Amino acid sequence: MTAVFDDDDEADLDELEPVSLPIPSRREPIDLVVKIKIEGVRLDHYLAHYFTDFSRSEIQKAIESGHVTVNDKPTKASYRLRHSDRVRIILPEPKHDLPKPENIPLDVLYEDEWLALINKPANMVVHPAKGNWSGTLVNALQYRFHELSPLNGVHRAGIVHRLDRDTSGVILIAKEERTHRELSAMFADRKMFKEYLTLTQGVVDRDSDYIELRIRHHPHDRVKMMVTDDVTDENAKEACSYYEVIERFRGYTFCRVQPRTGRTHQIRVHLASIGCPVLADKVYSGRDCFRLSDLLPHLDPSQDRMLLTRQALHAAKLRFKHPRKGKWMEVEAPLPEEFRATLAALREYRSLRN
Repeated sequence: MTAVFDDDDEADLDELEPVSLPIPSRREPIDLVVKIKIEGVRLDHYLAHYFTDFSRSEIQKAIESGHVTVNDKPTKASYRLRHSDRVRIILPEPKHDLPKPENIPLDVLYEDEWLALINKPANMVVHPAKGNWSGTLVNALQYRFHELSPLNGVHRAGIVHRLDRDTSGVILIAKEERTHRELSAMFADRKMFKEYLTLTQGVVDRDSDYIELRIRHHPHDRVKMMVTDDVTDENAKEACSYYEVIERFRGYTFCRVQPRTGRTHQIRVHLASIGCPVLADKVYSGRDCFRLSDLLPHLDPSQDRMLLTRQALHAAKLRFKHPRKGKWMEVEAPLPEEFRATLAALREYRSLRN
């Protein structure tokens, strides 16, 4: 089988949600014709983007074993693809079974025959991956819905976009392929409007502002992202976040944030860059929980209690034009109980009025 990608398909891999091409049942070769200049994109990154049922390491092993050729010649995973390159790949056999439906309760905020919006809880991985082959949102979706879009592959069935494991809130699910494609295009074209609520460690000084700082992967920590003002850095991507202060406390801030771009960890790394990381964000604040004793240092240990066990970031709203109905929709996910309890403690013990 041969797949030909138009220019818009490969303009920027970081801007697009991963997609999966159909996988032959008997592992026949798949031929890809690259129709745009993508100088700087590695071969393994390119293939991992289009075959999301396989990890990047599995793709790399297929390249190393000679199951991938570019212009009829074996090559390396680090090869930088060029316009009109002809890529042929024989995909490896999947190492893991297909996701199994699991009876995990879901908070469905909205549903029709084309899509659904779910209030994802914290501590839930969106799709199966290394170390998390069960208990994911996809496992729950397969039990709850009879049909899900196959566009992103069986391991990401129905998934249009993603939220971090420890981020709660609204996530959009596609039930059929045409709707999925149009929703993905809205994200890519920035026609999907997202609003997050967050608590920060530190007091944000301005009432509202834009943070416009380029984001790139950290050179020494594969988990982290970082901001850079180096406009010549080809690995950095433009990123813009608008924030507005809702309420200030002594040492903390309650904010709403509207990301105008969709970079990895964007809100978390942008807030950290102004000295106010998301509360209990282990990666960017150095702490992975928040206790009552953090507000009351001399509290009797017997009276201490946990307030937050994950980063204080909640995808509160999603606004978009329904691709089938043609009407604007705005769906809101209420704040989780632990978030409300933390706000209540801050108002009681760290209010600026006290």
